[in-house]
Amino acid sequence: MAGPIDSEMAWGSDVAAAMLHRLGIDYIALTPGASYRGLHDSLVNHLGNTAPEMLVCLHEEHAVAIAHGYAKATGRAMAVALHSNVGLMHGTMAIFNAFADRAPMLILGATGPMDATERRPWIDWLHTAQDQAALVRNFLKWDDQPGSAAAIPEAMLRGWKIAMTEPMAPVYINLDAGDQEAPLPTAISLPGPGRYAPAAPSAPDPDKLGDAIKILAKAKNPVILFGRGARSEDAMENRVALAERLGAAMVSDLKAGAMVPTAHRLHAGVPFNKLSPVARQVLENADAILSLGWIDLGGILKQAFADTAPQAAIIHASLDGQLHRGWGQEHFGLPPIDIDLNCSADAAVRAILAALPDGPAGSAARIPAAASPKDVMGGALTNRDIARALKAAVGDTPVTFAALSRGWPVDLWPHEQPLDYLGKDGGGGIGSGPGLTIGAALALRTEDQLVVGSLGDGDTLMSINALWTAAKYRIPALFLISNNRSYFNDELHQENIALRRSRNPANAWVGQRLDDPAPDLAGLARSQGVEASGPVKTVEHLEAAMRCAVDALRAGRPYLVDVHTDPRQGRESAVKRNTKGGV
Repeated sequence: MAGPIDSEMAWGSDVAAAMLHRLGIDYIALTPGASYRGLHDSLVNHLGNTAPEMLVCLHEEHAVAIAHGYAKATGRAMAVALHSNVGLMHGTMAIFNAFADRAPMLILGATGPMDATERRPWIDWLHTAQDQAALVRNFLKWDDQPGSAAAIPEAMLRGWKIAMTEPMAPVYINLDAGDQEAPLPTAISLPGPGRYAPAAPSAPDPDKLGDAIKILAKAKNPVILFGRGARSEDAMENRVALAERLGAAMVSDLKAGAMVPTAHRLHAGVPFNKLSPVARQVLENADAILSLGWIDLGGILKQAFADTAPQAAIIHASLDGQLHRGWGQEHFGLPPIDIDLNCSADAAVRAILAALPDGPAGSAARIPAAASPKDVMGGALTNRDIARALKAAVGDTPVTFAALSRGWPVDLWPHEQPLDYLGKDGGGGIGSGPGLTIGAALALRTEDQLVVGSLGDGDTLMSINALWTAAKYRIPALFLISNNRSYFNDELHQENIALRRSRNPANAWVGQRLDDPAPDLAGLARSQGVEASGPVKTVEHLEAAMRCAVDALRAGRPYLVDVHTDPRQGRESAVKRNTKGGV
């Protein structure tokens, strides 16, 4: 429990803590470190550990991932504190994920003291850097290191504004340990955040908007690619209204999450990672393609048209280019674009809807029928079994999927509302799933919403100790593990390499399997205070485990279900598998 609050700012770190409070930040995730011991004291003894409340994590990577999941669910930045140098290094991969996912975040680092005469022997020298943010600057939107306590308010106001202005992304503010621990020489007045609010999304250029309207209004076979956008009901309704107004086929991407209803009559198949046959067909027939925040436009066009230039007119709305730089290649392939609206996807939707000429809606796109997925015959469980058992257990209660494991059957559980699915981790950094799930569940725990992370075993094992934070703070998240006892995605890669080289693909399992012994995921969860079932190997056990899990979530407790699944999930194999043979 929080102790008495020292209401007067007396120390440098009190200023940083007070600014977090003024910015309306509810939580700060951290793994304790001496470089910000001043800030830690201020959070406890100046603010009383409320607004923000500290969330103690067992690893800095989890702290950042939790803030990332929170941002995905709310669209708002949470705070993170990272210990100087070593804590920042631990958090690096998760920062990269958040940057690639355009998730806002206010990260407070620490260093020093920069005044060498104030450093403790040995450790303070190791934990001081001339330019600490250089470790992560290539995947930050902005960083700063205020040179005094008096400079902290401006740095934090600017950081908050930059992080929360589209395109959103993490910012890093590094606090000098000496300034944190020094008494304030004079009283400091904190500005209110009202006059430093994030900028409103920009509108498209009127001339380019007019050109886009002419193309869309006369298109016979328009296609809309739905990528990143606001996770709100109004934004989703506008997207659907635009598609219906144009009679356009809708295509969506698992990387972006639920942007439009996937069971809508205009939706082309199910959302995908790699271009689906149905989406390929509608793109091949398109005479106009409207890309709304699509992630990797160049990539999907290359998949659809190979080396042939698409004949369709291409209109693109995104602010992503403002963050592109030379270190990383997350700008992806350079797409051919006829009209670049250079604005957010949602601003483009609103502007196009308002500018379209009055008249009847366009003829509805003809969506090719998708092949019906088949259930796998045999004794091993699959994601389809998991989805059915979970749906039976939750009934009519809304579910937010913070993550979806490979092969999750969206046809059985379509995305209907903005919070149904939050999208992938952005950077492909394995180990993010547990933290993302906890962050989303933290953000939504006061809602009538169950939060589920459908995770793989490899992803879970890399960050299994993130579950302790969920147990400690009673964050009701369901960790639903599709456990194939393998880094199976890499088994498929090794099969492909072997076939291309005319070598033995039956050896693809070597160096990939997480078996003999299989890690006891349920036991690992229980050791951290999280209730768990597993390993689950039968439908009957699965159904019972899901009922227990849902009961726990409704009571405000986290739960893990470890399901041993068929590694292939019904995929056809080009080779006869050999799970015991030699190399």
